[in-house]
Amino acid sequence: MKVDSAPIVLIPDHEPSVIIPKYEPYRLANMRPYTIMGVNYQPTLTGKGFIQTGIASWYGQKFHGHLTSNGEVFDMYEFSAAHTTLPLPSYVRVTNTENGKNLIVRVNDRGPFHPNRVIDLSFAAAKELDYLDRGTASVKLEVIHVDENDMVTVANNPSIPLSQFLDPSPISIAPLQEPKVTNPTLFIQIAAFSDLTKAESLAQAANIMYQHPTTVSQTQTAYKTLIGPIKNRTLADALILDVKRSGYNEAFIYTSD
Repeated sequence: MKVDSAPIVLIPDHEPSVIIPKYEPYRLANMRPYTIMGVNYQPTLTGKGFIQTGIASWYGQKFHGHLTSNGEVFDMYEFSAAHTTLPLPSYVRVTNTENGKNLIVRVNDRGPFHPNRVIDLSFAAAKELDYLDRGTASVKLEVIHVDENDMVTVANNPSIPLSQFLDPSPISIAPLQEPKVTNPTLFIQIAAFSDLTKAESLAQAANIMYQHPTTVSQTQTAYKTLIGPIKNRTLADALILDVKRSGYNEAFIYTSD
């Protein structure tokens, strides 16, 4: 292909895997300086503390199935990315500053080699951040650095244990009933599924993204992915705005007695 494009054939019901940061040693072979189209690039030795803003683009069909700079097969249907200087592999939280949507990607490739671009996202990641049609978007990049002792540093924030970052509170399953508490408590229902696996996958992703307790509640007709319990209405109102910015427009707040 001379020109990149979206998939020639879409895969029905394909769901990208949730990217969960973990410790991965950097590939030393990707630390060497290199030159592309007359421009010299010097990869950084660590991504810890890294923050960057700029323009994101995306790549897809043209490179699908080819090897990335990290020696892995590029899958445009997964949440991956290319960066010119970050160590490979790196985990990055990408926020579309134009609509507030964000997600975590795994950087395993080099690029984009285009002036004024800071990152190239896979087709699936660009779709998630809602800029496929435009081709580019203004973004903020924050590296999620996990060291060999399983301590996590997000951007330039203080380090915390990986277990705390991944699971700020346990995901619970309440069979055949909505969560029950003594006093009225607020919850946000993100979505409902007929498939428990999908509900649990969303709960895990929401747990990481919103850093708030998540629950999978089973009723006779569906598995509901919930955020909560939430302490007060002010916090609930703030959380549901983030949830809807992430694309879950049917999310709503309800009170459990």
